[in-house]
Amino acid sequence: MSEFERILVVTAHPDDVDFGAGGTVASFTAQGAYVSYCICTNGDQGGADESVARSEMPKIRQREQRAAGKALGVEDITFLNYVDGHLQPTLELRKDIVRQIRISRPNLMIIQSPERNWERIGSSHPDHMAAGESAIQAVYPDSRNPFAFTDLLEKENLAPWTVPEVWVMGHPHPDHFVDTTDFFEKKIQALKAHESQTGHMEDMPGMVRMWGERLGERGGLPSGRTAEAFKKVMTN
Repeated sequence: MSEFERILVVTAHPDDVDFGAGGTVASFTAQGAYVSYCICTNGDQGGADESVARSEMPKIRQREQRAAGKALGVEDITFLNYVDGHLQPTLELRKDIVRQIRISRPNLMIIQSPERNWERIGSSHPDHMAAGESAIQAVYPDSRNPFAFTDLLEKENLAPWTVPEVWVMGHPHPDHFVDTTDFFEKKIQALKAHESQTGHMEDMPGMVRMWGERLGERGGLPSGRTAEAFKKVMTN
């Protein structure tokens, strides 16, 4: 049984959760937790195949993300459909994330880092940082505050909700390492579902295993174990 009954993951793009927290999500659903995703952008700037029309890419990315979610035991996925590459930490985005928090009522949120990670610049895409900043502002102070976005309560009957704990992936100074070794193959299955993003990668599983083993070593796990890393934030 998971210590967290309900978990909400907020990321910028389809596939972000699978790269950053796929093994962790699989471990939670295996323990009976209910996991929901909120994906901020439509992902239309992704993909390596220039023959695919950009107008078709959002449909492809959403289909891939739903397949990846199923591989990890997640079917509750909301796409906010902001334009890929243009994400900003606006009040509009904060409100959209607050809505998802109040709908999901999570005990734990997993978000992206609003801080730049100079050691792993790929995790610090501007959209990732914007999604992370908006998500943490939605957690505190907005979602718990009855006087923030009052129409969510008055018109949508979405009551304030306090998220007690947040795990930040891609953070430059992680302090919480999850052993994902037993769920590594599920993570790879989810990543392979993102065919438009990973199909062209040479030995993607080997690359992901290398990243995971480095994090495992950093987290003090035995040699050969894989991990995912987070900054743990208590909000109360």
